Amino acid sequence: MKTLIIAEAGVNHNGDIELAKKLIDVAADAGADLVKFQTFSADRLVTQSALKAEYQVLATDKIESQHEMLRKLELTESMHHELINHCTNRKIGFFSTGFDIESINFLASLGQELFKIPSGEITNLPFLQHIGGLGKKVLLSTGMSNMHEVAAALNALQLAGTPKNRITVLHCTSSYPAEMSDVNLRAMLSIQDEFEVEVGYSDHTLGIEVAIAAVALGAKVIEKHFTLDCNMTGPDHKASLEPDELIRMVAGIRSIEKALGDGNKVITQNEIQNRDVARKSIVASRDIQAGEVFTENNLTAKRPGTGISPMDWDKVIGTKAKQIYVKDDLIQL
Repeated sequence: MKTLIIAEAGVNHNGDIELAKKLIDVAADAGADLVKFQTFSADRLVTQSALKAEYQVLATDKIESQHEMLRKLELTESMHHELINHCTNRKIGFFSTGFDIESINFLASLGQELFKIPSGEITNLPFLQHIGGLGKKVLLSTGMSNMHEVAAALNALQLAGTPKNRITVLHCTSSYPAEMSDVNLRAMLSIQDEFEVEVGYSDHTLGIEVAIAAVALGAKVIEKHFTLDCNMTGPDHKASLEPDELIRMVAGIRSIEKALGDGNKVITQNEIQNRDVARKSIVASRDIQAGEVFTENNLTAKRPGTGISPMDWDKVIGTKAKQIYVKDDLIQL
């Protein structure tokens, strides 16, 4: 099954529509399935006095409030339409995370069929109920949460009308960047086993290896932040991939998909041509006379594997040679 790769532009457009379009171009060129933005109103999302996270303070104006920072990063309705058109032209899917009910309704009016619940909203019951009531496919991100909170969110979505088979739970560590020691990638498997849902991974680590490892473990969705330049000013740039890294991540995931295969242990066509070269046959370990009994003292196993298999060793031992053999001749019965 093909992994859904979401290239998370997020707010790395810095409020600039042309920069947002360049991010779409990067995601399309990398081969991502969707490019994701964030749809919100600062007035509906945070209070005027809400503080910024430490990583946001380090990456942005230290004086401005979270509200002031977010206000600069809002996408207008007309910008959404412009970005959707650009995605269509570049043949990549447009996707956005709504952070409030009004934003969710707007995205639904645009025809969006997949909705993401960001980690910060996993305990927002009215928000969960509203998205659950849409009956659309849902990505539930689980950063900063425990199994009890994941269970409660899943229950709310299902009671509101979204069946579990339309929900993919994303394991996530909500720190920017996430330390390798905090990733706990096996928690994704615990979520899968506990709730019998499809799982994915929203990655905030530096580099690409953890996202690729998640696919090897069974992630059906990968989400990863990217930017044009990690040194740009803005809250998420430093924890994002640059374009060449995004290209390598997508290529790595697609390679792992091929390597995972279908799980059936079979001999491949490319292996067949090597089989006779690498396997062994029963051969004479010294000269053998006709009528001589085959024993462990006059037989051995050597390459190539074009004669009697050593798995038939016990069938050969004790029988008599029907002809003369010199050392290294393949034995025949």
